[in-house]
Amino acid sequence: MSTNTGANQAPKKQQFRDKDKDKDVRSSNIVAAKAVADCVRTSLGPKGMDKMISSPTGEVMITNDGATILKQMNLIHPAAKMLMELSHAQDVEAGDGTTTVVIIAGALLNACSNLLARGIHPSTISDAFAHACNEAVTALEKVAIPVDLSDRDSLLKNAITSLNSKVVSQNASILAPIAVDAVLKVIDPKTAINVDLNDVKIVKKVGGTIDDTELIEGLVFEQRVPNTPGAPTSVKDAKIGLIQFCLSPPKPNMDSNVYVTDYTQMDRIFREERKYLLDLCNKIKKTGCNVLLIQKSILRDAVTDLSLHILAKLKIMVVKDIERSDIEFISKTLGCQPIASIESFLPNKLGTAGLVAEESVGEEKIVKITGVPNVGQTVTVLCRGSNRMMVDESERSIHDALCVIRSLVKKRFLIAGGGAPEIEASLHLQEVSKASEGIESYCIKSFAEALEVIPYTLAENAGLPPIPIVTELRNKHTRGEKTAGINVRKGIVSDSLSENVIQPLLVTTSALTLATETVRMILKIDDIVQTR
Repeated sequence: MSTNTGANQAPKKQQFRDKDKDKDVRSSNIVAAKAVADCVRTSLGPKGMDKMISSPTGEVMITNDGATILKQMNLIHPAAKMLMELSHAQDVEAGDGTTTVVIIAGALLNACSNLLARGIHPSTISDAFAHACNEAVTALEKVAIPVDLSDRDSLLKNAITSLNSKVVSQNASILAPIAVDAVLKVIDPKTAINVDLNDVKIVKKVGGTIDDTELIEGLVFEQRVPNTPGAPTSVKDAKIGLIQFCLSPPKPNMDSNVYVTDYTQMDRIFREERKYLLDLCNKIKKTGCNVLLIQKSILRDAVTDLSLHILAKLKIMVVKDIERSDIEFISKTLGCQPIASIESFLPNKLGTAGLVAEESVGEEKIVKITGVPNVGQTVTVLCRGSNRMMVDESERSIHDALCVIRSLVKKRFLIAGGGAPEIEASLHLQEVSKASEGIESYCIKSFAEALEVIPYTLAENAGLPPIPIVTELRNKHTRGEKTAGINVRKGIVSDSLSENVIQPLLVTTSALTLATETVRMILKIDDIVQTR
């Protein structure tokens, strides 16, 4: 009898272990995703901490941008990678709120963990969360304030709110107008429904301070003019040619060697080479071109010292090593066409500009093109800073500010910041949960409580007591003060609108929607299958 009992117990243990497998997988996914959320949580808000990221090559990066931090992290767990992709999705959709979306996802997963522990089925939780998300978005749309793109002050306040949480927050008053003007110059405020940020080029140059950052209606090249004797470094009323062919001796299509046995043969080779290059340069000069932009070549030298010497004698200014990815932007700005061969180098393909000049920036030099014909199609932001880390962070901050203005173009509503929208949505969901029945009511209530993580974290990162602050904030919203938010600088709860702490509606609604979608996806995973 004892033998049979032992035999019967073994399959039961195996069966019990198999039943627990999906719970273990969900638990593993939730723990991994929460760990990622906790990692970036301290970076939220104006008083958030920065992260120093060191690469294997020794490069150091200092940032508090959630998307950048997660992108640089070497994540292995599949669920953790999903949160990295979530942050990237928020970056693409809204441009800002990349830390917020990950923190909300982490809080929702924590709520899921508690609900699962009480025996509620994942599908029930998933459906309830979807309903709660829709209700939260609806509640936020009701308290949103319409904004007109002609109202420059509102746009500036949104950009400054975004920049206040960055490393470069002290320079927000300088960078915010640049971001607003850059977007307004490349769109028609009356008809625009989106902004193509490819029309705003950010050029980074070490030297000076962030205060020296400027907006240029034209082009800036990081390359300097080749140091050829007699070459012009400044040209007025420029006629600009953009070439994609090489100003260097031609090479055969297949590898071959030429053996020279006599110095006269060598002289002939040099003579033919000079004649060939002189012919090319004269054809370029005949079109009236006085500034030549040469695309970088990977097959052979795009330009030789001899051709640079000839062009200098012809008083043609040269900027070489133009990246292929910049060709479209240059063509759109200058009104020129890329020229692939000398036969198609015609005057009607040239672009024009008022002035092309080489200028000193710190210890280095840049080429600036101003007075372009197609004003209002593209702009360039010259980003300055004392060191490479500061310039890189300044570029990321300007990009986020540009994305905030783009969010207002896409959805022309704004809401108060400082944790106000999350508390308002949370209180609305509390009411919805009371009107709901059964398990769904319990799940919606958990969703509502999870949203309080944003004001809680804002207070915590500012060194304020989170529980009293969040309680006071909740009380003010209950009394009808829908724009009340946490003022982290004064350490009190005040009206966010009067403090100019505002943000686009799209940033918050996108964060809620994307976080909920990701949590629902993680929740429905019950197994991880490894493939070779």
